[in-house]
Amino acid sequence: MHQTLQIKPLAHQLKLISLFLVLALLLGSCGASRYISRGDKKFGEEEYERAIEFYKQGLGNANNPGEVNFKIAEAYRLSNRLAQAEPFYKAALDNNYKKEDAFFYYGIALKANGKYEEALNQFEDYLRLGANPQLKAKAAREVENFSTLSDILRKAPRYEIQNLEALNTEASEFGPYVLNNELVFSSTRGPGKTYLGNGEGFIDIFATTLTDSAAALGGAVRKYESINMEGIHDALTTFTNEGRTMVFARGNEGSKKGRQNVDLFITHFRSGAWSEPELLKINDPRAWDSSPAFTPDGRTLYFSSDRRGGLGGNDIYKSTLDGSGRFSTPENLGPGINTPGNESFVSVGPDGTLYIASDGLPGLGNLDLFRVENGVPVNMGQPINSPGDDFGIFLQNETTGYFASNRDGGKGGDDLYSLSRTKRKVVNFFVDGTLYQLREGARQRTAVANHPVVLQDEQGNKLRTATTDENGQFDFALDTASTYFLVSEKPGFFTARQSITTVGKMPTQDQLTEEENEVRLTATLVLNEIVKEKAIVLENIFYDFDKANIRPDAAIELDKLVQVLNDNPSISIELSSHTDARGSDVYNQDLSQRRAESAVEYIISKGIDRSRITAKGYGESRPVVKNATTEEEHQRNRRTEFKVVRIQE
Repeated sequence: MHQTLQIKPLAHQLKLISLFLVLALLLGSCGASRYISRGDKKFGEEEYERAIEFYKQGLGNANNPGEVNFKIAEAYRLSNRLAQAEPFYKAALDNNYKKEDAFFYYGIALKANGKYEEALNQFEDYLRLGANPQLKAKAAREVENFSTLSDILRKAPRYEIQNLEALNTEASEFGPYVLNNELVFSSTRGPGKTYLGNGEGFIDIFATTLTDSAAALGGAVRKYESINMEGIHDALTTFTNEGRTMVFARGNEGSKKGRQNVDLFITHFRSGAWSEPELLKINDPRAWDSSPAFTPDGRTLYFSSDRRGGLGGNDIYKSTLDGSGRFSTPENLGPGINTPGNESFVSVGPDGTLYIASDGLPGLGNLDLFRVENGVPVNMGQPINSPGDDFGIFLQNETTGYFASNRDGGKGGDDLYSLSRTKRKVVNFFVDGTLYQLREGARQRTAVANHPVVLQDEQGNKLRTATTDENGQFDFALDTASTYFLVSEKPGFFTARQSITTVGKMPTQDQLTEEENEVRLTATLVLNEIVKEKAIVLENIFYDFDKANIRPDAAIELDKLVQVLNDNPSISIELSSHTDARGSDVYNQDLSQRRAESAVEYIISKGIDRSRITAKGYGESRPVVKNATTEEEHQRNRRTEFKVVRIQE
């Protein structure tokens, strides 16, 4: 009776606890739905920062955490914060979110954080599994671009950079332009309203007096009060007419139209003040038009636009001014400059050289900076480019300038950096190679056209691949003080392998004649046909008298055979040892067998499967030189050989 009285209240309590838990879960789920619904509303209005706040509030109790994480990632991506999107794309995929956009953009976010190998794997997986033709085309382009990544990373630095710490703030600073001893720039530093697209302030145009030292920049900063408007973006200036004419970008007040209402405006400095900005007629009312840049003579205006008829997202266009100050119809710079990706933040150097930022050309991250040389965009390499966004370069002269980046280590979203040409002369290493094949019985080798050659690092990791031309020739860019392997495979032939090194080959500075120099090494690769049962002599395999143990000098040669077996995993071999005719037949037979077995055990110790190699001692029964009399002839008979006995199909 006592026990029964105790059990009933306990059961009642458990029921109440279960009820409370169910209610808590239901209330949590309802609360999560409410936050996510608010996030969806803000996302649709392109108020991405507010959307992220609501999504994160609802994430903990969401019934669909994969989808919510994806929405957070997308909000970061669409507000130009790709690096921050990476963990949320990963969380979406980890929670079995299946929308294929997540797989592709996860790769883009990994690349923005400098995780190149992971990004490449993600793009390759997407090419195998994805169905969206547009995203597959982009993924294919990313994979292709990765083939040049090592070349970009190995470029000798041509510039030194410095963060303008005294000028930069926790907000964003970008769009540098030097005018009349002032650095004009764009910034979200405020004070003023918050732009709900990314949670920063609206962009305004500022200026500060240049100093002798970039590190000292950041004294008095003035605002272009007559140009900047409250609650709207004003940014990215360019000047002509000795600084009396300014073109800049204005728009994107945060309405649902979002970025599609950014246009170019022009203003003139008259009677000590800037005139009321006027809309340029070259704008497309349906497009985003921004990042203007005049040529030094003021006759051509370059800009970026996503108008219809382009090659991708944003393209670079140009318009020329006639004698009456009228702009011509904008002309797309074409596929030599523009890609299916985005090209923007154009500028023109003092010598007329064009500079652009692009995420469609091979680069280190999202936006990289490129210098157009002979009509071809050339990546400016490190340290100017990084895994982050690097854009908006302005060169004062041939050796100094400024640019913007949101790379790690900055003070705010985007920071301004100074750049200066390094005083050291630059050396770029290359290897020029030729690939041949040699068939059994042929008198001479022949060049192998249109065939892949792989460049490996010293540890055997694949760096990149080249394809031979019609003459069997190929080339690779190399780093300084590094050792590489050139490798090529072809069915029916032994894998061709050659080492190449730049160690110890750097000229001294006084030996260099140009500011940028090339050192070109040469290499020859030969694919030798595999012929079963053909004996191949291993040179320099020596043993101590009456001994079968492997000497250090013999180990070096046997390591080469280990490499052959690793490079050609389909072959199995017989390794044989031979003696000269001096001594008894029985003794020589036993000695040669022990030596062959000793060599085989050494090779197996290096990781080769025992089933692929057989030891065979032939004693004096198979001399190369019959009736040998001289020591040289005896030595030729004392040899170690291998032959291919089986090729696995």
